[in-house]
Amino acid sequence: MSSDALPTPLHPVLDLVTRRVIERSRDSRAAYLRTMASLRKPGPYRAGMGCANAAHAFAAMPEQDKLVLRQEREPNLGIVTAYNDMLSAHQPYEHYPEQIRATARQLGATAQVAGGVPAMCDGVTQGYEGMELSLFSRDVIAMAAAVALSHNVFDSVLCLGICDKIVPGLVIGALQFGHLPAVFVPAGPMTSGLSNDDKARVRQQYAQGLVDRQALLAAEEAAYHGAGTCTFYGTANSNQMLMEIMGLQLPGSSFVNPGTPLRQALTDFAVWRALRMRAGGPEPLGMAEVIDEKAIVNGIVGLLATGGSTNHTLHLVAMARAAGIRIDWDDFAELSEAVPLLARVYPNGKADVNHFHAAGGMGFLIAQLLQAGLLHADVNTILGHGLHRFAVEPWLDNGQLAWRAAPQASADESVLRPVAAPFSADGGLKRLRGNLGRAVVKTSAVKPEHRLVHAPAVVVESQQALAELYKQGALERDFVAVVRFQGPQANGMPELHKLTPILGILQDKGFKVALVTDGRMSGASGKVPAAIHVSPEAVSGGAIARVQDGDMIRLDCDAGLLELEVADTELGQRTASAPDLSANGHGYGRELFGLFRRNAGLAENGASALFGND
Repeated sequence: MSSDALPTPLHPVLDLVTRRVIERSRDSRAAYLRTMASLRKPGPYRAGMGCANAAHAFAAMPEQDKLVLRQEREPNLGIVTAYNDMLSAHQPYEHYPEQIRATARQLGATAQVAGGVPAMCDGVTQGYEGMELSLFSRDVIAMAAAVALSHNVFDSVLCLGICDKIVPGLVIGALQFGHLPAVFVPAGPMTSGLSNDDKARVRQQYAQGLVDRQALLAAEEAAYHGAGTCTFYGTANSNQMLMEIMGLQLPGSSFVNPGTPLRQALTDFAVWRALRMRAGGPEPLGMAEVIDEKAIVNGIVGLLATGGSTNHTLHLVAMARAAGIRIDWDDFAELSEAVPLLARVYPNGKADVNHFHAAGGMGFLIAQLLQAGLLHADVNTILGHGLHRFAVEPWLDNGQLAWRAAPQASADESVLRPVAAPFSADGGLKRLRGNLGRAVVKTSAVKPEHRLVHAPAVVVESQQALAELYKQGALERDFVAVVRFQGPQANGMPELHKLTPILGILQDKGFKVALVTDGRMSGASGKVPAAIHVSPEAVSGGAIARVQDGDMIRLDCDAGLLELEVADTELGQRTASAPDLSANGHGYGRELFGLFRRNAGLAENGASALFGND
């Protein structure tokens, strides 16, 4: 895992954006690092505890583990797990603690489950009330991880999580204990089933009444058929890419299927690395030293190069803030102009993440970006210094885990391409600006002929209302759907995934259609131009609250414009009348989340109640 090649000069845009992030973050980053330095101890963290405290910490441990813990010499690993067996992605984690404890014992150490964090499935809650808890579950997960680690008896942390809000929440929580090493341990994607393209086609047919519910359910079951992460490139798999390219997850480990010998070997190796990185170990390295400004910028580059989830224009911002690092949508936009799109994975193409992995996967992608000067090579990772260590792929050499250099050529250029022949010259993520506010739009799956929509507004205040207009036949025309009062303070910013089939059908019929919303779309945002995360949101007085039916809107993805064609004087005279939002606070646990809604920050600041707009 070494490289004798001379480092490639940084791309000037990468250098410029990184310097700006470092300067913007100077004070907040310094404060964070001072806090982490104050928490460090030279030896095991349980050493010197009161006897009653220590006895509580290992009362239920096996006798041999107790002997090791009493000696206060060997490290104790803390496992923070998001296991449940409703999420297909997380079901494999059921037996990970057993494996981790056994491996730790073989290495002379101990391991304990420090705590569990909630893990909800957006695929289950899409379009229903539970989805209004989804975004803020990220903050709950962060706090739950902090509670788990607050016992201060752990020398390293293993984080078991994959899906949408779970990984960002675990990162935010673990960063509060950034003096400790942290290794993220994936479980891998399910094997390929019904293609995502065929699944989307059946969904559209059902929306048109061409097939019945039984046909739709059969298609969905064929797509989501076993243990592992959903195979499309949404937020869950974007999370896995981020953890790897930011150096928190073993190279090539993101997309190895569950239940395979290679998967088990990678988990064992993660335990070994976490032990070596502890304070007093052979290679001490805390999480705070891995996640710095360069690692965060690398994460943005990876997101752009792969056409990743728009949800990370919220999550990555919040994760960065947890480490004292300030990024904004301008950083995403400027990097997007310089970073080419190298992957086509559904919804940006027909392939799934298994095909991406087989074509060369993360090792090939990282090698290409490093060679082009589009990643910071001089970063810390869980394998040590230098991102070149991640331009590799894992394999079993006579049953032993090993890494070899990533392939020099893609095995399938319809899925994964070199920098010299990208799918597009930019990363396909745009920042929009105009009198409606600031927003983001993902263009990597939007054909060029659909990227400019100039049409009258159809204003609704829920995705159900737009669906009803569609059923009535009232949308057979050019229009811009304005779906407002969907922001974090209004109702928790649920994804509006149910709009995708409707708008896709109308676009296929030849109509010019677009979406403008202060809410979110799914991490699988697709072929219809969607200006999302509009900020300020309607409930906070954003201009989107003053749009009226029939107002002309210009959404120009290429020019980065989001304009309401209403004179400033008239717009200023309009009053925004908010609908009755009281129902958003009652039932399905929503009462418990009022604190988060009231304190949520702007979307561009991560839409978090933990950080607000500081």
